[in-house]
Amino acid sequence: MIDSKSMQDDVVKSDKEILGGTPCFAGTRVPVKSLFDYIEGGYTIDYFLSQFPSVKREQVLALLESALRKTEAEVITSP
Repeated sequence: MIDSKSMQDDVVKSDKEILGGTPCFAGTRVPVKSLFDYIEGGYTIDYFLSQFPSVKREQVLALLESALRKTEAEVITSP
């Protein structure tokens, strides 16, 4: 499991000097939104990774795990 500090440091970075601050996979210029666009388009994670070799599988899995945990937490705390 990755805590939010680790998530920020190892998975996603936002730097105003890189794509105007768009959240990108750390160490790349690949916007996080690209992953969700590919998934929405019916592509697999493997295909996404083949198109963006600078992104690590671990980053993708950590991002998805974090999104799942956040979603579950929001559902549990909703009235």
